[in-house]
Amino acid sequence: MKSFHHPLSSSGLDRRQWLKSAAAGCAAAGLPMALQAQVAYPRGPVTLLVPFPPGGLLDSVARIVAPSLGQSLGQPLVVENKPGSGGNIGAAAVAKAAADGQTLLLASPALTISPAIYDKLAYAPDDLVPVASLGSLPNVLLVPASSPARTVKDLLDQLKAKPGAYSYASNGNGTSLHLSMELLKFKTKTFALHVPYRGSGPAMTALISGDVQLMFDNLPPALAHIQSGRVRALAVTSARRSSVLPDVPTLQEAGVPDFDVTAWFGLMAPKGTPTATLRRLEADSAKAIAQADVAEALRKQGIEPQFQDASAFGQRLARERKQWQSVVDYAKIKMDS
Repeated sequence: MKSFHHPLSSSGLDRRQWLKSAAAGCAAAGLPMALQAQVAYPRGPVTLLVPFPPGGLLDSVARIVAPSLGQSLGQPLVVENKPGSGGNIGAAAVAKAAADGQTLLLASPALTISPAIYDKLAYAPDDLVPVASLGSLPNVLLVPASSPARTVKDLLDQLKAKPGAYSYASNGNGTSLHLSMELLKFKTKTFALHVPYRGSGPAMTALISGDVQLMFDNLPPALAHIQSGRVRALAVTSARRSSVLPDVPTLQEAGVPDFDVTAWFGLMAPKGTPTATLRRLEADSAKAIAQADVAEALRKQGIEPQFQDASAFGQRLARERKQWQSVVDYAKIKMDS
């Protein structure tokens, strides 16, 4: 009986000849190389790296979106947390990963803030390329229930009347909530002393007790305190009102021009990732957040599903980097890496 001889089990020379013939066959068939790369992706499970600890809002988004996106890709999307240095450790890990789409970053506004406030980073901003934006939510300007300020104007009048007499809380130095207040100070030429806390929970406790007089917070964790009457919402930071707080004006409506800040969530990939892979990820991201169960789960977290393609998302990143650089320069904020 004649034995079966597989071309890949032959000598090194025969193997190379066989691979060359196979490649020539693909070319002869007219199959574009970009399409060949797309067909080959993904090669196995894809890692979705979250640059903050488990249990936070960014981590929740990852675990909501991962099953649906993995299903579209045909491979599991494995969520991995790599916290530290305001998200920079995780961002650097993805920036240095192989540019094959097998490792992705779930990014937030920290990605556009870090280049402005850190003198040295272990990666350059253009080491990561945008894939798609998945959703966003506003921050909300809060005062204690005991505050005499009923409107943004009331608050600004107080700050202008007694510069330095008021303090504001944040969830930490260099966060989007810290920078949101610095942006408000920049645009209104007011001053309040910054008191950073280790997270939004302790900051909210300080606000409720009156230890500080104002703060910005992400809408979801603040909502229960607003509804209970322990704190008062004066405005949201987005360009449009929130469907969750339809009676609360935007800061633009309250007289602060061009104030548009949201906490957003989006996918980034290492620079050099094949275009076909990026387009595949972009298209599958749109499908994932369009699914009713995914959209509903995001909205329960206070997040509005909001797809932006790579081009629109990239423009957003560029605008925000410019905005935060201006704020950081004005407030003279710098942090050690």
